[in-house]
Amino acid sequence: MTDPLAPLLDLPGVADAVTAARDAIADVHRHPTNRRGWPTTAAEASVRAARASAVLDGGAAEIPDSGEVSDPVLTGALRVAEALGPLLPTWERAPLQALAKLHVLAAADLAPNESLGRPRSGLGVTSRLDLLAGLVAGGTSVPGPVLAAVVHGELLALAPFGTADGVIARAAARLTLIGTGLDPKGLGVPEVAFLRDPGGYRQAALAFALGEPDGITDWIIRTCAAITAGAREATGIADAAS
Repeated sequence: MTDPLAPLLDLPGVADAVTAARDAIADVHRHPTNRRGWPTTAAEASVRAARASAVLDGGAAEIPDSGEVSDPVLTGALRVAEALGPLLPTWERAPLQALAKLHVLAAADLAPNESLGRPRSGLGVTSRLDLLAGLVAGGTSVPGPVLAAVVHGELLALAPFGTADGVIARAAARLTLIGTGLDPKGLGVPEVAFLRDPGGYRQAALAFALGEPDGITDWIIRTCAAITAGAREATGIADAAS
Protein backbone atom coordinates (compact mmCIF):
# COMPACT_ATOMS: atom_id res chain seq x y z
CA MET A 1 0.00 0.00 0.00
CA THR A 2 1.11 3.57 -0.68
CA ASP A 3 2.24 5.50 2.37
CA PRO A 4 -0.06 8.56 2.50
CA LEU A 5 2.60 10.72 4.15
CA ALA A 6 5.52 9.69 1.94
CA PRO A 7 5.14 12.71 -0.41
CA LEU A 8 5.90 15.00 2.53
CA LEU A 9 9.51 13.82 2.42
CA ASP A 10 9.87 15.36 -1.04
CA LEU A 11 8.86 18.84 0.07
CA PRO A 12 11.78 21.29 -0.21
CA GLY A 13 14.02 21.35 2.84
CA VAL A 14 12.18 18.64 4.74
CA ALA A 15 14.75 15.86 4.35
CA ASP A 16 17.59 18.07 5.58
CA ALA A 17 15.52 19.35 8.51
CA VAL A 18 14.65 15.78 9.52
CA THR A 19 18.31 14.78 9.42
CA ALA A 20 19.30 17.75 11.60
CA ALA A 21 16.61 16.90 14.14
CA ARG A 22 17.61 13.24 14.26
CA ASP A 23 21.29 14.07 14.70
CA ALA A 24 20.60 16.58 17.46
CA ILE A 25 18.50 14.15 19.49
CA ALA A 26 21.00 11.34 18.95
CA ASP A 27 23.75 13.58 20.35
CA VAL A 28 21.67 14.23 23.47
CA HIS A 29 21.21 10.52 24.05
CA ARG A 30 24.97 10.06 23.84
CA HIS A 31 25.62 12.71 26.50
CA PRO A 32 27.58 11.10 29.38
CA THR A 33 24.95 12.14 31.94
CA ASN A 34 22.16 10.51 29.93
CA ARG A 35 23.84 7.12 29.73
CA ARG A 36 22.80 6.28 33.27
CA GLY A 37 21.23 9.41 34.71
CA TRP A 38 18.60 9.85 32.03
CA PRO A 39 15.59 9.30 34.36
CA THR A 40 16.53 12.52 36.18
CA THR A 41 17.10 14.55 33.03
CA ALA A 42 13.97 13.14 31.40
CA ALA A 43 11.91 14.15 34.43
CA GLU A 44 13.23 17.71 34.22
CA ALA A 45 12.55 17.79 30.47
CA SER A 46 9.00 16.62 31.11
CA VAL A 47 8.33 19.41 33.60
CA ARG A 48 9.83 22.06 31.31
CA ALA A 49 7.71 20.76 28.43
CA ALA A 50 4.55 20.89 30.55
CA ARG A 51 5.24 24.44 31.71
CA ALA A 52 5.90 25.67 28.17
CA SER A 53 2.82 23.91 26.84
CA ALA A 54 0.65 25.43 29.56
CA VAL A 55 1.87 28.95 28.80
CA LEU A 56 1.10 28.47 25.11
CA ASP A 57 -2.49 27.73 26.14
CA GLY A 58 -2.68 30.78 28.41
CA GLY A 59 -1.68 29.08 31.65
CA ALA A 60 0.86 29.92 34.31
CA ALA A 61 4.53 29.04 33.94
CA GLU A 62 5.73 28.90 37.52
CA ILE A 63 5.32 26.08 39.99
CA PRO A 64 5.11 27.55 43.52
CA ASP A 65 7.76 26.55 46.05
CA SER A 66 4.99 24.83 47.98
CA GLY A 67 4.36 22.58 44.99
CA GLU A 68 0.66 23.45 45.12
CA VAL A 69 -0.31 24.51 41.60
CA SER A 70 -3.59 26.41 41.38
CA ASP A 71 -3.63 27.33 37.69
CA PRO A 72 -5.92 24.80 35.97
CA VAL A 73 -4.07 24.81 32.65
CA LEU A 74 -0.68 24.17 34.24
CA THR A 75 -2.17 21.59 36.57
CA GLY A 76 -3.60 19.74 33.60
CA ALA A 77 -0.35 19.96 31.62
CA LEU A 78 1.59 18.52 34.57
CA ARG A 79 -0.91 15.68 34.94
CA VAL A 80 -0.51 14.93 31.24
CA ALA A 81 3.29 14.99 31.47
CA GLU A 82 3.27 12.49 34.32
CA ALA A 83 1.01 10.12 32.39
CA LEU A 84 2.87 10.01 29.06
CA GLY A 85 5.12 7.06 29.89
CA PRO A 86 2.31 4.76 31.05
CA LEU A 87 0.12 5.97 28.18
CA LEU A 88 2.63 5.18 25.41
CA PRO A 89 1.44 1.57 24.73
CA THR A 90 -2.13 2.81 24.39
CA TRP A 91 -1.04 5.61 22.06
CA GLU A 92 0.68 3.11 19.78
CA ARG A 93 -2.21 0.61 19.80
CA ALA A 94 -5.36 2.71 20.27
CA PRO A 95 -4.56 6.40 19.68
CA LEU A 96 -8.15 7.63 20.06
CA GLN A 97 -8.36 6.03 23.49
CA ALA A 98 -5.11 7.74 24.44
CA LEU A 99 -6.39 11.11 23.22
CA ALA A 100 -9.51 10.70 25.33
CA LYS A 101 -7.37 9.99 28.38
CA LEU A 102 -5.20 13.02 27.64
CA HIS A 103 -8.30 15.20 27.59
CA VAL A 104 -9.51 13.80 30.90
CA LEU A 105 -6.17 14.69 32.44
CA ALA A 106 -5.64 18.06 30.74
CA ALA A 107 -9.17 19.44 31.07
CA ALA A 108 -10.28 18.02 34.42
CA ASP A 109 -10.44 21.54 35.91
CA LEU A 110 -11.54 23.26 32.70
CA ALA A 111 -14.51 21.34 31.32
CA PRO A 112 -17.68 19.69 32.69
CA ASN A 113 -17.23 16.08 33.73
CA GLU A 114 -19.68 14.85 31.13
CA SER A 115 -17.59 16.28 28.28
CA LEU A 116 -14.23 14.90 29.42
CA GLY A 117 -12.70 12.50 26.92
CA ARG A 118 -15.44 13.10 24.37
CA PRO A 119 -14.44 14.64 21.02
CA ARG A 120 -16.79 17.11 19.39
CA SER A 121 -19.13 15.64 16.80
CA GLY A 122 -19.65 16.88 13.28
CA LEU A 123 -17.61 18.98 10.87
CA GLY A 124 -15.51 15.99 9.91
CA VAL A 125 -13.85 15.75 13.32
CA THR A 126 -14.58 12.05 13.76
CA SER A 127 -13.39 11.01 10.30
CA ARG A 128 -10.20 13.06 10.52
CA LEU A 129 -9.42 11.68 13.97
CA ASP A 130 -9.91 8.18 12.58
CA LEU A 131 -7.48 8.90 9.74
CA LEU A 132 -4.92 10.33 12.16
CA ALA A 133 -5.28 7.34 14.46
CA GLY A 134 -4.64 5.01 11.53
CA LEU A 135 -1.39 6.80 10.76
CA VAL A 136 -0.20 6.66 14.36
CA ALA A 137 -1.07 2.98 14.68
CA GLY A 138 1.19 1.90 11.82
CA GLY A 139 -0.30 3.49 8.72
CA THR A 140 2.89 5.30 7.76
CA SER A 141 6.63 4.78 7.96
CA VAL A 142 7.77 8.40 7.66
CA PRO A 143 10.44 9.56 10.13
CA GLY A 144 9.39 10.54 13.62
CA PRO A 145 9.73 14.31 13.14
CA VAL A 146 7.37 14.25 10.16
CA LEU A 147 4.74 12.13 11.87
CA ALA A 148 4.98 14.26 15.02
CA ALA A 149 4.49 17.40 12.92
CA VAL A 150 1.38 15.93 11.30
CA VAL A 151 -0.07 14.75 14.62
CA HIS A 152 0.63 18.09 16.27
CA GLY A 153 -0.66 20.22 13.40
CA GLU A 154 -3.75 18.15 12.75
CA LEU A 155 -4.83 18.16 16.39
CA LEU A 156 -4.32 21.92 16.61
CA ALA A 157 -6.38 22.35 13.44
CA LEU A 158 -9.18 20.06 14.59
CA ALA A 159 -9.34 21.24 18.24
CA PRO A 160 -11.30 18.02 18.77
CA PHE A 161 -12.35 18.59 22.38
CA GLY A 162 -12.84 22.33 22.60
CA THR A 163 -10.76 22.62 25.79
CA ALA A 164 -7.03 22.01 26.40
CA ASP A 165 -6.56 21.12 22.74
CA GLY A 166 -3.13 22.73 22.53
CA VAL A 167 -1.80 20.86 25.55
CA ILE A 168 -3.20 17.65 24.09
CA ALA A 169 -1.70 18.29 20.64
CA ARG A 170 1.76 18.93 22.03
CA ALA A 171 1.54 15.92 24.33
CA ALA A 172 0.50 13.71 21.42
CA ALA A 173 3.44 15.01 19.39
CA ARG A 174 5.72 14.20 22.32
CA LEU A 175 4.29 10.69 22.52
CA THR A 176 4.95 10.33 18.80
CA LEU A 177 8.59 11.36 19.14
CA ILE A 178 9.01 8.81 21.92
CA GLY A 179 7.03 6.04 20.25
CA THR A 180 8.74 6.31 16.86
CA GLY A 181 12.10 5.86 18.55
CA LEU A 182 13.40 9.30 17.68
CA ASP A 183 13.53 10.33 21.35
CA PRO A 184 12.72 7.12 23.26
CA LYS A 185 13.67 8.56 26.66
CA GLY A 186 11.82 11.83 26.19
CA LEU A 187 14.89 14.00 26.72
CA GLY A 188 14.11 16.74 24.20
CA VAL A 189 12.03 19.83 24.93
CA PRO A 190 10.70 21.18 21.60
CA GLU A 191 7.85 22.86 23.47
CA VAL A 192 10.28 25.49 24.76
CA ALA A 193 11.24 26.39 21.20
CA PHE A 194 7.59 26.89 20.26
CA LEU A 195 7.13 29.11 23.31
CA ARG A 196 10.02 31.36 22.26
CA ASP A 197 8.01 32.45 19.21
CA PRO A 198 4.35 31.95 20.10
CA GLY A 199 3.09 34.23 17.35
CA GLY A 200 5.08 32.43 14.67
CA TYR A 201 3.98 29.10 16.11
CA ARG A 202 0.30 29.97 15.91
CA GLN A 203 0.60 31.49 12.46
CA ALA A 204 2.42 28.40 11.16
CA ALA A 205 -0.24 26.15 12.68
CA LEU A 206 -2.97 28.09 10.91
CA ALA A 207 -1.07 27.84 7.62
CA PHE A 208 -0.70 24.08 8.08
CA ALA A 209 -4.44 23.79 8.67
CA LEU A 210 -5.13 25.31 5.24
CA GLY A 211 -3.45 22.31 3.64
CA GLU A 212 -1.39 24.19 1.07
CA PRO A 213 2.10 22.82 0.28
CA ASP A 214 3.94 25.92 1.50
CA GLY A 215 2.16 25.88 4.84
CA ILE A 216 2.70 22.17 5.33
CA THR A 217 6.37 22.51 4.41
CA ASP A 218 6.92 25.38 6.81
CA TRP A 219 5.18 23.55 9.65
CA ILE A 220 7.26 20.40 9.24
CA ILE A 221 10.51 22.35 9.01
CA ARG A 222 9.49 24.46 12.00
CA THR A 223 8.77 21.27 13.95
CA CYS A 224 12.17 19.86 13.05
CA ALA A 225 13.83 23.12 14.08
CA ALA A 226 11.98 22.97 17.41
CA ILE A 227 13.20 19.40 17.95
CA THR A 228 16.74 20.54 17.21
CA ALA A 229 16.41 23.49 19.60
CA GLY A 230 14.78 21.20 22.15
CA ALA A 231 17.87 19.00 21.96
CA ARG A 232 19.99 22.01 22.92
CA GLU A 233 17.69 22.57 25.88
CA ALA A 234 18.17 18.92 26.80
CA THR A 235 21.93 19.28 26.57
CA GLY A 236 21.73 22.14 29.05
CA ILE A 237 19.70 19.96 31.40
CA ALA A 238 22.24 17.16 31.14
CA ASP A 239 25.18 19.54 31.63
CA ALA A 240 23.57 20.95 34.78
CA ALA A 241 23.02 17.44 36.14
CA SER A 242 26.65 16.40 35.55
